[in-house]
Amino acid sequence: MPTSQIWVFIALVAGIVSVGIAAWLYNWVHRQDAGSEKAQEVASWIREGATTYLRRLYLALTLVAVALGFIIAIVFSFDIEHLGTGVVSIDPLRGGVMALAFVAGAVCSALAGYMGMTVAVAANVRSATAAGESINRAFKVAFYAGSVMGLAMVGLAVIGMSAIYLISGDPEIVLGFSFGASSLALLAKAGGGIYTKTADIAADLVGKVEIGIPEDDPRNPAVVADNVGDNVGDVAGMGADIFDSYVASTVAVMLLGVSIFAGDTALQTKYTVFPLILCTLGIVASLIGIQFVRVGESGKPGPALNRGTIITCTIFGLLAAAIVFLGGYNLGVLWATLAGLITGVVIGFTSDYFTSSENRPVVETARVSDSGAAINIITGFSYGLISLVPSIIGIALATLSSYYLAQWSGMNGIYGVGISAVGMLAVSGMIVSSDAYGPIVDNARGIAEMAGMSQKVIDTADVLDAAGNTAKAITKGFAISAATLTVLALFAAYAEVVGIRGVVLNISLRNPVVVAGVLLGAMTPPLFSALTMLSVTRNAFQMIKEIRRQFDERPGILAGTELPDYAACVGLAAQGALASLVLPAFLAVVVPLLVGFLLGPEALGGFLGGSIFTGVIFALLMSNAGGLWDNAKKYIESGVFGGPGSEAHKASVVGDTVGDPFKDTAGPSINTLITVMSLVSSLFAPIIAAFHLF
Repeated sequence: MPTSQIWVFIALVAGIVSVGIAAWLYNWVHRQDAGSEKAQEVASWIREGATTYLRRLYLALTLVAVALGFIIAIVFSFDIEHLGTGVVSIDPLRGGVMALAFVAGAVCSALAGYMGMTVAVAANVRSATAAGESINRAFKVAFYAGSVMGLAMVGLAVIGMSAIYLISGDPEIVLGFSFGASSLALLAKAGGGIYTKTADIAADLVGKVEIGIPEDDPRNPAVVADNVGDNVGDVAGMGADIFDSYVASTVAVMLLGVSIFAGDTALQTKYTVFPLILCTLGIVASLIGIQFVRVGESGKPGPALNRGTIITCTIFGLLAAAIVFLGGYNLGVLWATLAGLITGVVIGFTSDYFTSSENRPVVETARVSDSGAAINIITGFSYGLISLVPSIIGIALATLSSYYLAQWSGMNGIYGVGISAVGMLAVSGMIVSSDAYGPIVDNARGIAEMAGMSQKVIDTADVLDAAGNTAKAITKGFAISAATLTVLALFAAYAEVVGIRGVVLNISLRNPVVVAGVLLGAMTPPLFSALTMLSVTRNAFQMIKEIRRQFDERPGILAGTELPDYAACVGLAAQGALASLVLPAFLAVVVPLLVGFLLGPEALGGFLGGSIFTGVIFALLMSNAGGLWDNAKKYIESGVFGGPGSEAHKASVVGDTVGDPFKDTAGPSINTLITVMSLVSSLFAPIIAAFHLF
């Protein structure tokens, strides 16, 4: 058996081990103390709301997946090699396999998200209970629960890609798997983001601003919906987002390996499988790195999370170097891998600078809030724009260094850019574990307050939550950077797939069709952002009316003598989120196909380029500015600049309300949008090359 084939089997085994350890951690979390009867009751409200929404979401997505699966089965049953030549033959087996791969991608993405969310809603109350014992214990429960999401995600992704490649031997079939994962990820991330910010905004505007009650006060009818949103948006949604980029970057490089090394079968197989090898090494590094994430005597969870990330990246870099030297790979792939890995870490920690309450951007935004909401918003937005600079420079350097270092070593530069994306995403097991920790401790803090736990527990939960906010900011910066490099690799893969069909792309700005494509592509991410944020405001308006109605008609709620109708707000958030997904899905799937079939492959190439440029700008701006506004509010709530209830605090709440859909709805969803559009283009590239109007 060739060495490359052996590596595919090793990757499959590594994926199974990763999922197995995730299952063990899942059971370990469930064995921990679930706390008092009151705490369990509060946790059950959150669990039921999250499970109900996810069940409704996945039911809707099942219908979408089946419909798209049928379309893919029909379209890819035609002999793509001879499309447009007058020779028509049908191969239903290929169409069926492609459709099954698509469905498998959607199922794996959904399963990873579901595992992560179910353990998150079990861990929140257990972490809150453990906080009464020690911060170390509470941190361990929350992080191990987050690790279930991280390890399940990378494990299922590698199992799916390896199994499909072993069965079919064709990376284009694996592309179908990636499209399935991305389609579900877009709707899960956008839907979860709309849900969580609908509840968050409504709860803040009525509870904090109008009534003056604390954030997680059980008297607020939207408080359960707000906590549910943390799980469906930041656990299931973000997990699907990273799953999407993780698979898409790997598949893009597999496609590049097939086309670039077409003249040499041995090299073709070797470099087609190489991204799967990197994913395998990333799983090993993440499993080791997770063991080092422990809160020491300092009691500070932030350094523990950062230490785990740095150790994981170091181990991965060493393993990659060993494989390249021992396996006889071109040194260019090592330099490209390290370029992507280092850039991901640097950009992640850059996002931390602009969103951490220990640094000037957040402190300055909080300081000027005494002058009103307008100054708070202008300051935060300006720092969000400034935050683009280091991230964009980092992405540019990663692109240039991976390209030219690969070329200098005798490797194709485009392949090097693709490998840098895989290198950045290979450690996703650790990155997602840290990210999922965030909403778990956020919920733990909410449960502690709603269940009337001691002030010691609430204070401990606040410390855990502060580290969680930083971890989420780092992950968002990492995810956006990884998505950008992934889409660049997919763009190259699109050009290669079209080139194989005899169409040489000339994407020149002197070509009016290309210019039209660039403008249409540049328009799409801002339009997508507007649609998702308008959905949030529209749904929040309905929930605000419901909260006010309950306060007006049932005075016993504020008096603390009766419970609010939490289910009404949960139902409004779920219904509004699901109804708001139609137009975003249309933009992602249908618009690229319309551009391709009407204006041709070159216009579609311009469309992808335009969407990348505005997509990365909007994603970074929204994620960083939103995180900055959020932490400026929390900084004031810690007692500075007037503290809770002050004019500065009221202004910061308004700023945070503006930033909520920025950082948790539109910003992160753009990553998946541009990935889905690139995958649609690559998947249908052979057909577009044969049939287009211009």
